[in-house]
Amino acid sequence: MTAKLDPTAFRNLDIQAGEDGVWIVTLNRPAKRNALDIATIEELITFFSAAPRAGVRAVVLAGAGDHFCAGLDLIEHHDADRSPADFMHVCLRWHEAFNKMEYGGVPIIAALKGAVVGGGLELASAAHIRVMDDSAYVALPEGQRGLFTGGGATIRVSDLVGKSRMIDMMLTGRVYKAAEAVDLGFAQYLAEGDSYDMALRLARRAAENLPLSNFAICSAVSHMTNMSALDAAYAEAVVAGVVNTQPDARARLAAFADKSAARVRPDE
Repeated sequence: MTAKLDPTAFRNLDIQAGEDGVWIVTLNRPAKRNALDIATIEELITFFSAAPRAGVRAVVLAGAGDHFCAGLDLIEHHDADRSPADFMHVCLRWHEAFNKMEYGGVPIIAALKGAVVGGGLELASAAHIRVMDDSAYVALPEGQRGLFTGGGATIRVSDLVGKSRMIDMMLTGRVYKAAEAVDLGFAQYLAEGDSYDMALRLARRAAENLPLSNFAICSAVSHMTNMSALDAAYAEAVVAGVVNTQPDARARLAAFADKSAARVRPDE
């Protein structure tokens, strides 16, 4: 079953399809520091629901302007004056978007710069690889705004850096900048130049893998971490049985066997 993605159908996301299967998804509300309103969340759901079935081999997730994402659109939230039930459903849509990203099976590499704050950090945490540049900083200022996280920080951010650090950030408004943030685990890479350029290189490298292998890496691993050790071991064996015997892998295994494939070596 296939799906079609029309880049022109999106308004708050700028979508560019690459011939190599690497798609660029850019949050396109720079005047709002790419804050997430409900329309943007719905577009994220639409794109990432279809991506695994539309030939998307990897995604670079970026932000237009100087910032990745400043989180929840607080002006929209203030003006909407939502009821508790209404906002609960807004949060559930955020979870739908971020779950489609984390569990969808398409590698997502986030290019982080400037503000990666609140819901922006929750969004970044749903990507599989995060690259920061020197301008990037992370924070969870919900406590100072009279708010609480609603887009999965208690799940993904605490998984990245621990419960105690996340609680400290929410209580005190603590901000972590580029190098320190990477050292603590908010991101895996610190780019010497533009985070976008490095994210694109990583996305292209990931896109060279077989799609079924990437699907397992970017979906099954997350599912398995939610299981007991015994259940995860069983699930891993089943997934390995399917992935490791896929017909498309035979040529790659043959190249390894005849020593024509590149060997794994540390960078010079």
